[in-house]
Amino acid sequence: MRMLAKLGLGSLLVSTLLSVSGCGYHNDKEKYYLVAVNIQLPYWQAAASGIRRGAHEMGVQSQFSGPDSYDAQAEVQAFRQAVAAKPAGILISPADPKIMTPEIDRAIEQGVAVITVDSDAPLSKRLFYVGTNNLAAGELGARVAIRKTNGKGNFIAFTMPGQANLDERLDGYRKAFAAHPEMKIVQVVDIHGQPTAAFDAAEASLAKKGADKIDGYLCLEASAGKEVAEVMRRYKATDRVIVAFDTDQETLDAVRDGTIAATIAQKPATMTYIGTMMLDNLHHNLKESINRYWVNDPYAPVPAFVDTGVTLIDQSNLDDFIKARDAAAGNK
Repeated sequence: MRMLAKLGLGSLLVSTLLSVSGCGYHNDKEKYYLVAVNIQLPYWQAAASGIRRGAHEMGVQSQFSGPDSYDAQAEVQAFRQAVAAKPAGILISPADPKIMTPEIDRAIEQGVAVITVDSDAPLSKRLFYVGTNNLAAGELGARVAIRKTNGKGNFIAFTMPGQANLDERLDGYRKAFAAHPEMKIVQVVDIHGQPTAAFDAAEASLAKKGADKIDGYLCLEASAGKEVAEVMRRYKATDRVIVAFDTDQETLDAVRDGTIAATIAQKPATMTYIGTMMLDNLHHNLKESINRYWVNDPYAPVPAFVDTGVTLIDQSNLDDFIKARDAAAGNK
């Protein structure tokens, strides 16, 4: 398996911003695409603001496309349409890396620069990945679960197996739990992109008693946390630990009232902003063919991985996070 190299975000930003500081070479025909699934989710609306910001600063066009549901095949169609438009570059968050990898490779072979954001397709020819270090994010969530249960508990994980970023988060939890033999993930629930699946599984878990009792829930994507929190409220189950992901308002409300112990905030707008600026840099300045596996080249002009970081949100810093979020929204 190819190893990921990591470039410091600070040096990347410096090189990128220097390259685009003179914007005279842009024209209004230049267009960058962001393709994802579930694009109406607040998370993806935040991501869309990042590509729009980058495009606005450069005086170029951007387009955000993809299905409103978790539909990997529909995402493939949206990606193909973006490639057919011969854009300056594409940001893609692969819902299913297996079916997206050959699509990315064909785009690269046609000379269309592709960067993955949020979720990776590491075996493809994508130029690099911009997003969360998901293994580390899983370990961060695990530390909350371990602390809240004093290192002993049965947990259910909610995920969508096969999506690379979610698989890495689960690996992070398992890695951290390995040092605590009494911390166990006893069930992994595939929610298939349907939040109600998390609700139903959490509700069913309340019937488990004694040694089989479920002590907590690990929500590896945005929609599960608020669903599990609603179950706990309805049944007044106050003795369970929920660690969520992302910052939907319902999730933040559950952090405020203590139903969710903590949630892990990503930086989707940062991912797409940095991704757009780097695509622009490559479009205007890279003189060699992009049809190669850059990660195997120790002198590659691009990184393999840009870590945009995460923030753990709990009751102690919730208000600060909301103030920062609202200030950023006001500056759009």
